[in-house]
Amino acid sequence: MVTRTRLAASLLVALVAFGTAWMALRPGVAFWDTGELQAVGPLMGTAHPTGFPTYVLLGWLASVVLQPFGDAAFRMNLLSAICLAVAAGVTVDLVRAMTGWLVLGIAAGIGLALTPIAWAIATHAEAHSLHLALVAVLLWLLVAWDDRVRRVDRAGAADRDDRTDRADRADRYLVAAAVVFGLAVGNHSLTLLLAIPVGLYVLAVDPGIWRRGRLVVGCVAALAITVVLVYLELPLRAGPFRAALVYGTPNTWEGFKYIVLAEQFQGSLTDPFGELPRKVGELVTRTVTQFGILAPLIPVGFVATVVRRPRYALLTGSAVAITCFFNASYVNADINRYYLGPALMAWSWLAILAAVAVELLAGLGGEEPIEHGAGSDLAAAPVASTQAGLIALILAAAFVVPTLFDVPTRYAAVDARHQDDAGRWLDHVLAVMEPDAVIVSWWSYSTPLWYAQRVEGERPDITIIDDRTRLDENHGGLTNVIDANLGTRPVYVIRLDRNEVTQLAARYELEYIDGHDASALTRVIRPRATGG
Repeated sequence: MVTRTRLAASLLVALVAFGTAWMALRPGVAFWDTGELQAVGPLMGTAHPTGFPTYVLLGWLASVVLQPFGDAAFRMNLLSAICLAVAAGVTVDLVRAMTGWLVLGIAAGIGLALTPIAWAIATHAEAHSLHLALVAVLLWLLVAWDDRVRRVDRAGAADRDDRTDRADRADRYLVAAAVVFGLAVGNHSLTLLLAIPVGLYVLAVDPGIWRRGRLVVGCVAALAITVVLVYLELPLRAGPFRAALVYGTPNTWEGFKYIVLAEQFQGSLTDPFGELPRKVGELVTRTVTQFGILAPLIPVGFVATVVRRPRYALLTGSAVAITCFFNASYVNADINRYYLGPALMAWSWLAILAAVAVELLAGLGGEEPIEHGAGSDLAAAPVASTQAGLIALILAAAFVVPTLFDVPTRYAAVDARHQDDAGRWLDHVLAVMEPDAVIVSWWSYSTPLWYAQRVEGERPDITIIDDRTRLDENHGGLTNVIDANLGTRPVYVIRLDRNEVTQLAARYELEYIDGHDASALTRVIRPRATGG
C-alpha cells in the first residue's frame, strides 16, 4: 500500500509536469541547436561537441516509439517534456526519502516542474532536459544507497548472513548510480562537474570503501563500460554505419577527440576569478527570477540540510558551488540551462527546511520531534501525528502557492506553441530555391534545412553547405564554394558575418530575396564586372 501511494504520487506529479510542458510545447522544427537535435536524433547521427550520444540514442528510440504523436521534430520536442516529467516524479520520492513527508516531495516536484528554466527547456528538443532527469535519478540512487548503508550499520553483526545480504543489496544502488553517471556523461559534459561532489559523498557515506575492492571495481567498470558503449555511437555512425548527418570526423582519433573534448569551445571559460562581485550579483538575480519570493529561503534551506542530512549537503552544496562557479565564467548563448541541476538541488533544500520546520512546530505544540528522514527506508512510510501532518501540508502549500500564483507570467514567457517561425521559413525557402541549387548557410539556418532534407526527405536536389561542411569536406572559403558552383548551379547564400555580407555585395551581383543584404536568403547572380 505504501509503495503504491509513493508511486501514485510520483506519477501524478510527473503527469502534472508533462501536462505543463505539453501546454507550451513547440509545434515543430526550430533553428539553432534545437534544429540539429531534431535531425540528429531520428537519424541516429552525430551532434556538435560533445556529441551527446546518450541523448542521440534515446532520441532515436523516442522518434520510433512516439511516431503516433506527430512528425520527427515534434517527437523530439515531446522527449524533453517526458524528461521533465521524469525529473519531477523522481524528485517527489527523493524528497520523501530524505524528509519522510510525501506531501513535501509533491511540493518540490511541482515546484521544479514550474521553475522557469526547467519549464522552458521542456518545450523543445534539448539535451539539458535529459541532463535534469539523469541528475534527479542519480541523486535518488545515491540517497537510496546512503540510507541502506546506514540501515546495514545499525543492524550490527547479530546475523552475519543477513547483514551481508543487505550490504550486497545496498551496493547495487551505488553500481546503478555509476551507470547513470556514465549515461549522464554521455549526454552532457556538465556531468563532469559532479565528479568531485559524488566522490566526496561516497567517501562520507562509506569512508572504508577503498578496502572493498569488489565494489570499487564494480562501480568503476560499470561507469567505464557505460561511457565507452554510448560514445561508440560517434565513430560507428560516422564510419562503418555512417548516418545521414555527421558533425566533424569522429571516426578518426583526432576528430573523436575534437568532438568529445569540445575543443571547438576551448577558450569559452574566461577569467574565472575575476569580477566576483558582479558574478555573485548575477547569480542572486538569476535565483530570484527562478524562485521568486522563495529565493531568500534557499540559503536557510541549505543550512537546514547541513544539520539534517550533512552528507547530502556535502554532495549538493559542493555540486551547486562548482557548477555556479563554472557557469559564471562560461560564455554560452543560453547559460540559464546550465543551472538546471542547482535548481533541482535548491528545491530539495527547501523541502528539507520545511521538514525541519514541521518537527520544530510539532514540538512546540507539545509533541515529540518526529524522526523521519535520517535513516529511513525508502520503502517505509513515515509515522506522523495528525498535527504534524497538517503542519507539513500547510508548509507544502506555502512553498507551492507562490509558484502557482506566478504560473500565468511564467507560462507566457515559456509558451512555444505558436513558435513556428522555422517551419514557415523552411516552407518559403524550399519553395523559392530553384532545382539543383547550392545554399551556403550558417549554423542557425543549416540545422532546419538538414532536418527538412535528411529527415523529412524534402528537396534532395539541394546541396546544403554549412561552415562546418566547408571544413569537413575541404571546400575552402566562402567565395571558393560560390565560384566552384556559379554558372553551373543556382547559388544562394545566408551569412551572419557582416564582413562577409559586405564582401559578397562588393564581389557579386546579388538578388535579395528576403531582405536587403546577404544576411537573409540571397541569390548570387554573377561576379561583378571589373574595370579594364
